[in-house]
Amino acid sequence: MTSSEKPNIIPNEWHKLGPFTIFDVETTGMSAVYDRIVEIAAIKVDLDGIENRFHSLINPKCIISEQVIRVHGITNEMVDSCRSFCEIGIEFTDFARGSTLVAHNARFDLSFLQESLARSGHQTWKGKTLDSIPIIKRSYPGLPSYSLQNLSRNFGLDPIGGAHRAYVDVELTLELFRMSMKRLLRN
Repeated sequence: MTSSEKPNIIPNEWHKLGPFTIFDVETTGMSAVYDRIVEIAAIKVDLDGIENRFHSLINPKCIISEQVIRVHGITNEMVDSCRSFCEIGIEFTDFARGSTLVAHNARFDLSFLQESLARSGHQTWKGKTLDSIPIIKRSYPGLPSYSLQNLSRNFGLDPIGGAHRAYVDVELTLELFRMSMKRLLRN
């Protein structure tokens, strides 16, 4: 797990949400009930614009299929010696506490977060949540697709490290969210 500060200041003119945490998870499949989180990453933006980062690979205590490995590139060997969600989940909620959770297609990420917290015996997330897709749609209507990969291509955002890794996806989501909020507040 890593948590660090980056002195990247986000302009206050569009930062109206209060502190927010953009997060993303990578999983062993599509079902929050039957599948598990293998990676979680987040960027928390405080009121002063300071960005703090959180990232961890997670041992799902089950086998990651070859089909899923082809999607995100996280192998069984990469997570074998990692801690379980039971340990990482509480660290993540402590990290995000006091902020609004933001995710691209939030229903997916939030369902995994909530199910994993409950399964681990932790309190589920009770704070505010926000999906970035409706904000991006309102800012940039009429695009053929609002998937993170297509939006990144449309806006010339080059993911370093490859898409479908949680730490890359939160960086892309933050940039798209930033662009959309600036555009909305300008109009």
